[in-house]
Amino acid sequence: MHTLRKTRLAIFFGLLPALAIYIGIAIIPIVLSMYYSFFDWDGITDMSFIGLDNFTEMIKDDTFWLSVKNNVFIMVTGIAGQLPLGLLLALLLNRGLRGNGFFRTVGFLPVVISSVMVSLIWGMIYNTEYGFLNNILGLIGLDSWQRNWLGDPDWSMLSISIAYIWQNCGLYMIIFLAALQNISSEVNEAAELDGATGLRKVLRITIPIIRPTILVTVIYSISNSFRVFDLIQILTGGGPAHQTEVMTIYMYNHAFLSRQFGYGSAVSVMILLFSLIVVVIANRIGREKD
Repeated sequence: MHTLRKTRLAIFFGLLPALAIYIGIAIIPIVLSMYYSFFDWDGITDMSFIGLDNFTEMIKDDTFWLSVKNNVFIMVTGIAGQLPLGLLLALLLNRGLRGNGFFRTVGFLPVVISSVMVSLIWGMIYNTEYGFLNNILGLIGLDSWQRNWLGDPDWSMLSISIAYIWQNCGLYMIIFLAALQNISSEVNEAAELDGATGLRKVLRITIPIIRPTILVTVIYSISNSFRVFDLIQILTGGGPAHQTEVMTIYMYNHAFLSRQFGYGSAVSVMILLFSLIVVVIANRIGREKD
């Protein structure tokens, strides 16, 4: 009993530095944002308590709901694009193909590249005058398909979503690859003896086994979609006419450009609330299926 208590104390003191850092950089800012959201404050003059006026004004703002819609679009396309693509790449790499290490490195490379570099790369691809995409379309005779990919309201969000998927799918590839490599070889051999090969094996054996990992990736993808900022800020700045503005950019514009720190704090609270609601729903659906 004494040894167990000493072990618990050792674990507690070992986790204490990380816990203190997490409280300092995550919990305290969240609490402060909740506090500031009830005030009218420009960051310099005295704060004025206004209750729920910031939230009321936000709910009445059409631009805010447009940013929510864009966030939902990023979330849905991220889940529908990143996870299947990451799983497909992981399945291919798990087959032990020649040059496996090279393809694994190339697939993960966009994750470790800074978001600024990713934005610059895709900015050059989408550029109207000298962009790679429009030039390719012109070379193959599809001039009518050429677009102002980031300036056209009908295509801007989809264009950003493609860049967002490319940037993050490598992370899910590595996660799924680790899960696949933890599947017992006896399970795979038994499945093959029973005639489960190819797509049937993936659907009936592989996916059910790694379902907990899939649930984790879904939850992470949802939370990550509500934090997207730098990619869109550099590519479009939320334009044209707020058509690519997400909640984080909406918060940034009001808090740091308009110096409405109370209002910006209220938006950050709403971002946290929306992300928690969606994560809880996804987690509950995943547990019910299990």
